Amino acid sequence: MPQHTLPRPICGHCDGFPTVAITTGQTTPDGRRHTITADCPACHGTGHTLPTTRTPARIGA
Repeated sequence: MPQHTLPRPICGHCDGFPTVAITTGQTTPDGRRHTITADCPACHGTGHTLPTTRTPARIGA
């Protein structure tokens, strides 16, 4: 029987697109644009976040 796992929540900071390529404005000697990659700082390039645990609020003393 297959084991089904629950999907992890998508990162709210990058909406599931954790790594992007950014052009530096310079070109390489063969004419291509020089790019660098950047990962989402919130999910560290995974595209998913860990589920947060909720703690009950205390009212009064």
